Amino acid sequence: MKSNPLLSSSELGSLIQKRRRQLKLKQPDLALASGTGVRFISDLENGKETCQIGLCLKVLATLGLRLSVADPSAESL
Repeated sequence: MKSNPLLSSSELGSLIQKRRRQLKLKQPDLALASGTGVRFISDLENGKETCQIGLCLKVLATLGLRLSVADPSAESL
């Protein structure tokens, strides 16, 4: 599994859009499957920085994507 560091909300949005298209889903399909709204999916894919993290995590899970965080302090242990 390939892991790419994301440095902005727009990069995350692009990744979400790419995965949605790979799965041949339209925005309304993804919104329904993830329990969000079409507007939220659009905002998320467009990199809106104020999107709710909880809903974002639901969308990622629906698409089979996982979010991980690198803890630099843990690397020195």
